[in-house]
Amino acid sequence: MKILRGLYTAYVVIGFTIFFFVAFIFFLIPIFFSKHHHLTGFINRWWARMLLACVALPYELVYRTKLDGKKQYIFCPNHFSYVDIATMALNHHDAIFVGKNDMENIPLFGYMYRKLHITVDRSKLKSRYSTLLRSLKAIDDGKSLVIFPEGGILTMHDPVMSRFKDGPFRISIEKQIPIVPVTIPYNWIILPSFGKLFRWHKMKAVFHEPIDPSAYTLKDVDLYKQRVFDIINEELNNHLKNEN
Repeated sequence: MKILRGLYTAYVVIGFTIFFFVAFIFFLIPIFFSKHHHLTGFINRWWARMLLACVALPYELVYRTKLDGKKQYIFCPNHFSYVDIATMALNHHDAIFVGKNDMENIPLFGYMYRKLHITVDRSKLKSRYSTLLRSLKAIDDGKSLVIFPEGGILTMHDPVMSRFKDGPFRISIEKQIPIVPVTIPYNWIILPSFGKLFRWHKMKAVFHEPIDPSAYTLKDVDLYKQRVFDIINEELNNHLKNEN
């Protein structure tokens, strides 16, 4: 079984490399011509769909309500696996990622990620503050955001979520942009948080109803965080029961 997983992992890595090289050519358009930044979401979806088709990973996106294509949202998914990025790239709603700067170490992918998305070095206060300002500006520019509220893959026991950071909730309240909780129930099976080998399993993401931030103030950040946490966690537990 380990040999088969090793072969499948090699196949996934080769597929990722080939399709990203092709996609990278198209990513250069929004990188060098900022007025075409809106193409980023389309290219992300194309890349993710082609990659998953190539490696024979079925996926399902469930939207509990239809999102308004003209509105901005902050998408907050749980984060147990590096393949969560590909999952969120499938999102029908265009959005840029706010994530840890360790993605910048991946050749070419890191360059694209740094140019089109927002990265943060959480070990440095200055970087965290700069990321907050850039995220607020991105909202002012009309963009939606994908922010993993755990602040990275920090779980000690898959699939148990870590505590949420304040960032996305403060941005939501300050800019009055709804948060969309997203439950990704199976990616920890496909590629565990500390794993090196892929396992075949259906990929799924549940996009919950947007939460109106108008009921919260900055004093209520903990309440806001807990509400989003509970929504994601309840859906996660329901899927785990079905899995077992």
